[in-house]
Amino acid sequence: MALESKEKYDADVESGSGGVSPHDSVEVGSGDNKLHAALKGRHMQMIAIGGSIGAGLFVGSGGALHSGGPASLIIDFIIIGFMLLLTVNALGELAALYPVAGSFYNYSVRFIDPGWGFAMGWNYAMNWLVVLPFELTTAGITIAFWTDPDNTGNPSINVGVWITIFLVMVSAVNYFGVKGYGEVEFALGLVKVIAIIGFIILGVIIDCGGVPTDSRGYIGAKYWHEPGAFRNGFKGFCSVFVTASFAFGGTELVGLAAAEANNPRKTIPKATKQVFWRISLFYVISLFLLGLIVPSDNDTLSSASGGETRYSPFVLSFRLAGIKVLPSIFNAVITLSVLSVANSCTFASTRTIQALCAKGMGPKWGAKIDKKGRPYIVLIISLLFGCLAYINEAPQGSTIFTWLLSLSGLSNFFTWGSICFAHIRFRKAWALAGRTTDDLPFAAMFGVIGSWIGLVLNILCLIAQFYVALFPIGGSPDAEAFFESYLAAPIVILFFVGYKVYYRQWSIGVKASEINVDEGRRELDIVAFRQELDEERAMKAGWPWWKRQWDFWM
Repeated sequence: MALESKEKYDADVESGSGGVSPHDSVEVGSGDNKLHAALKGRHMQMIAIGGSIGAGLFVGSGGALHSGGPASLIIDFIIIGFMLLLTVNALGELAALYPVAGSFYNYSVRFIDPGWGFAMGWNYAMNWLVVLPFELTTAGITIAFWTDPDNTGNPSINVGVWITIFLVMVSAVNYFGVKGYGEVEFALGLVKVIAIIGFIILGVIIDCGGVPTDSRGYIGAKYWHEPGAFRNGFKGFCSVFVTASFAFGGTELVGLAAAEANNPRKTIPKATKQVFWRISLFYVISLFLLGLIVPSDNDTLSSASGGETRYSPFVLSFRLAGIKVLPSIFNAVITLSVLSVANSCTFASTRTIQALCAKGMGPKWGAKIDKKGRPYIVLIISLLFGCLAYINEAPQGSTIFTWLLSLSGLSNFFTWGSICFAHIRFRKAWALAGRTTDDLPFAAMFGVIGSWIGLVLNILCLIAQFYVALFPIGGSPDAEAFFESYLAAPIVILFFVGYKVYYRQWSIGVKASEINVDEGRRELDIVAFRQELDEERAMKAGWPWWKRQWDFWM
């Protein structure tokens, strides 16, 4: 490699400003006002590991355990986890090559269909907009663990007070832009990681009968035999999928953050690989232990949803073991986790809407970015959505809130399925352009086959949820209950058809041969980039076997 070429390429990567075409500059920002590439490797890795661990895992898993039993819980989470591993790998490949704003919808627009990209972008943004007030309400309710210890329904401090405090806190974090988001996620993610590792260690001790205050003694696999590994048959098994998808929601944020990473070619692959450890360690092992030490027929679990942390299976496991202090400590962890997800809500919704508006798929004022790299108009609107949390204080507020949340029920499956299909289409366009995987800064560990498997699994999950929505556990078909569970599907179709009608674009899909695979890349000198990749691969080929394996998985 010529010295000047390599210096030129390295400078482009380090500055984070190279290689973005004029078209892509509009996506990120206009003029001097752009999204700032301020996220470092440690931020990206913690976003990947603990970015979205919140009430879905710590509280919602209790309802799933009660509905499906410990075997359904672990099997469904493994299936969704494997699907996410395939999906995030596909996303990592695309994001490392095209670190553009609004990555998910952008990839759908380029590689699938502009109308589908429009639908996916607004579906994803709406998902996070309505989840924000839910998370704020959940955080407020978690405080009732202390302010209403007897569960009278009348906490000493109204939940609305805590909603206000937490909304102000989220607003303060966003004042500092992406740097504030990254630092807060790093700190809160670290707390969640330590808490889950601590639970895993304690869970083993409880199961082995090592807690003096636990009268049950050695438990082993007792609860897998009585009350049993499965509950409510096939319906119970299918019902756990939605809880699992909600718990895993946000795993894809590492791809959305790519546009604001200072060196996505290095940080995205590392962050993508961390997802494997997040899935195996934090979800699968912790939930397996949970199923061993908490009986699935415990009536308390039936109330485990939202912010009802007193019914959290994690908190319940400590109470069943007679441990006095840990329930309060873990409730504090859950509160911080929920605030972390609320922080992610504003990041995900604002970046997606800003990118949509910059692409002409929304009002122009939504694309404006201030000198500190904040999409300030969209940010204000997103935070105002947080005020919807106060609806729950009204007499019929819970009904309204349920319908708002139904907009996000299936959102994750559509997003993840689209990522997999966009990767499949990208690889076809890449091959037609005469390129190989050797030209990619990061190739998905499971290739195109992995994306096909991920796409099929997403479709099967949608079918399973359709079945449960139509025939709910313990009930008969009900139109209202069905649309509460499946409202996101007609909304996506409405967005897609609306785009086609408005723009009079009747064709479906984009031709792979017409896709410009170099548009949106951050590298200016593609030849120098390929030479550097070859040098890196040659160096790694000389590493010992254990070091190559470490690099592959870590």
